[in-house]
Amino acid sequence: MLNARLEEIVRAAPTLMTALRHARDLDLPDWLIVSGAVYQRVWNHLTGRDPDYGVRDYDLAYWDADTSYDAEDVFIKQAAALFPPPLDELVEVRNQARVHLWFEDHFGEPYEPLANSAEALARFVAPAFGVGVRLEKDDALTIEAPFGLEDLFAMTLRPNPYRQLAKGWEKTTASARARWPEVKIVQP
Repeated sequence: MLNARLEEIVRAAPTLMTALRHARDLDLPDWLIVSGAVYQRVWNHLTGRDPDYGVRDYDLAYWDADTSYDAEDVFIKQAAALFPPPLDELVEVRNQARVHLWFEDHFGEPYEPLANSAEALARFVAPAFGVGVRLEKDDALTIEAPFGLEDLFAMTLRPNPYRQLAKGWEKTTASARARWPEVKIVQP
């Protein structure tokens, strides 16, 4: 039932659908649009806001065994050329097979290698953030949500039970609450 509601919300968001169609055309291996580009659409729908309210970027995750930055940069440049403005500036392409190479330096916590893009969702700061979508060639929508969609639709942020509390937890939750005062935050 929640999957059907999410699909309805995603399909009613013109900018997200444009991003999904172009991502499909880019044809990256094992790709998903994840996190804010998805969960923020749900929160906007639930609170009667414009679908694009608060959306700062579009995280386009993919998984490719070639973990060189040069290989990732090829896809970054292809996306910049393919996506129309302003999406060309807002889409952030990241090879999930590379995340373990830079995550600890950037965020100060270890990160084991991933086997696919969907696996990354289980490592997000909060279960409500751990959602991704892909528009298939036949226009079907694939939804990945390892924690389910209950927290997302309840507008509840709680720490990810499978990882230590993210060092940026307070900043992340404060940012969400500033844009969506309706968000419920479950403190650790």
